[in-house]
Amino acid sequence: MVVRSSAGVGDSNVEALYYLAIAAARESLDLTAAYFVPRPAFTEALQDAAERGVRVRVLVPGSNIDKPPVWPAGRASYDELVGSGVEVYEYQPTMLHAKTMTVDGCWSAVGSANFDNRSFQLNDEATLCVSSEEFAGRLSEQFERDLEVSERIAPDRWTSRGPIQRAGEPAMALARREL
Repeated sequence: MVVRSSAGVGDSNVEALYYLAIAAARESLDLTAAYFVPRPAFTEALQDAAERGVRVRVLVPGSNIDKPPVWPAGRASYDELVGSGVEVYEYQPTMLHAKTMTVDGCWSAVGSANFDNRSFQLNDEATLCVSSEEFAGRLSEQFERDLEVSERIAPDRWTSRGPIQRAGEPAMALARREL
């Protein structure tokens, strides 16, 4: 099934789809997002999934990103995510531009939609949804390879980051709607 989003008022189809997929997850959820600036509702949805026992892993770009303000804006959600058991990884070698999600090893989404307001509310995007263990398995294999060259945001290290970094994250998150 192909689901699209476009500029308008209210939740887009892709936004609703992602929210429902996160809510439906029972065992695992692997999300790769080239631009990760979740709205509070999505941060809470990921936290809720982790708190109900779902292994939630989020893979996002590290410092190699073509839109530098997006990185600290997305990092503003790490405190809540990491604190609730969501595993957050930053891809290290180069720019990461994939946009995928697998749920429980049997359902997947691949497309142009990022995990941000711009994709969910402002841009025209398309996402292909596939119900297939084989397809989900292939995406999971690539996800695992990507994790091998990524840095996990360790809770203890994250909470000890410097004051300058801490100050910049919420400032950029204020612009979340436009990023």
